[in-house]
Amino acid sequence: MSKNTRFQRILLKLSGEVLSGNRNYGIDPKLTNRIAKIIKKIYLKNIQIGIVIGGGNIFRGISVSAKGMDRVAADYLGMMATIMNSVALQSSLEKNGCTTRVMSALSITQLAEPYIRRRASRHLEKNRVVIFAGGTGNPYFTTDTAAVLRGIEIDADIIIKGTKVDGIYDFDPIKNKNAKKYEKISFKEIIDKELKVMDMTAFTLCKENNLPIAVLNIKDEKSLLKFIENKKVGTIVS
Repeated sequence: MSKNTRFQRILLKLSGEVLSGNRNYGIDPKLTNRIAKIIKKIYLKNIQIGIVIGGGNIFRGISVSAKGMDRVAADYLGMMATIMNSVALQSSLEKNGCTTRVMSALSITQLAEPYIRRRASRHLEKNRVVIFAGGTGNPYFTTDTAAVLRGIEIDADIIIKGTKVDGIYDFDPIKNKNAKKYEKISFKEIIDKELKVMDMTAFTLCKENNLPIAVLNIKDEKSLLKFIENKKVGTIVS
């Protein structure tokens, strides 16, 4: 761990949409490479990095099941979408000089190792970026919940949620220009004010395990590095 950082091991949660860029769906190789370069800056500081990425840019299980598809089938298709995103991000990270492993909760041995907690910890100790794919391996759970679950299992210091917004606001900043941003906020305040940070299962897991959450804009190339270096950026929930 670098002297000017406060974390040894992080779990980075990315939405699938950050890989699609200006497209409505799919993977934009240029944007994926840009995200990989942002992650590399943290990698070079010898911080152990786990990543969970959603699949919303390819397939949305919940919205599709609402239109008539069986929920279980829809969720498994969503998990497969996260594997596609994970392999795409792995490719970009490797091209940028980061050693990586993709570990999947679904068995797909041609593309990923099976997820085994102790093996994941060993990869992290050897400074390999570990991308956790396939969600939890079970339907009815979001990738937010998968991220928190993996964060707890690998003893991460914090969950960092990389989004399109630079923190948590009291109102939607896109709809309300007077929305107030929080630098720090407690789990209790989030619940009382009904602010949407993560789904309730993921949020409750963080609260019960005293695992802090940071929310920041992953598209801002400097925000993740600034946060790691203890500078004021994003919002911390603790």
